Amino acid sequence: MAGLESLLNSDLGRQIIGGISNQTGASEGITANVLGMALPLLAGAMKKNASTPQGAQGLLGAINSKHDGSVLDNLGGFFGGGVDQSAISDGAGILGHLLGGKQSSVENALSSKSGLDAGTISQILKIAAPLILGYLGKETKQNNVSDQGGLNSLLGSMLGGQPQENQSLITSLIDSDGDGSILDDVAGMVIGANKKKGGIGGLLGGLFK
Repeated sequence: MAGLESLLNSDLGRQIIGGISNQTGASEGITANVLGMALPLLAGAMKKNASTPQGAQGLLGAINSKHDGSVLDNLGGFFGGGVDQSAISDGAGILGHLLGGKQSSVENALSSKSGLDAGTISQILKIAAPLILGYLGKETKQNNVSDQGGLNSLLGSMLGGQPQENQSLITSLIDSDGDGSILDDVAGMVIGANKKKGGIGGLLGGLFK
């Protein structure tokens, strides 16, 4: 499975960047920069959720019921005439459960690093959330993934090769329990055996039950 950096450099990635740029009014270059930071953040939150059997089951359930990747087969329809309100609402719901109370911190951090205002960042994230979940769903189907181990492996592949700046950003913004190991496979850390329960993983598990 290609990592997120490869995705953004692919034809599919360029369609996503162009579509979001047209929707938000941000330039394609800045949009690509924001997505380069935002997609790993969202994937990191998903990976944290999938670290528990309940969270992995809920995520697989969401993939099987709604986010199977079909949205990526018709990006022209998704972006054509502007992204419709149902997709925006879907993205907002995903973000709320992925990021919880950290959503504004994530938006402000991406705003600071990109130079875009936080409102435009919020728009980009709402559009990107169902697309990255659809990408995970597409890869899940193609690789016949049906269990926690396979899901974690896919998410690890998506996150592989992240630059140190992204690793630090993900850890600081998504690591809700403060143990510093949200991306154990990327940052070279081992998740502690006594991690606190709940946090983002619990929130996302609640969404995907």
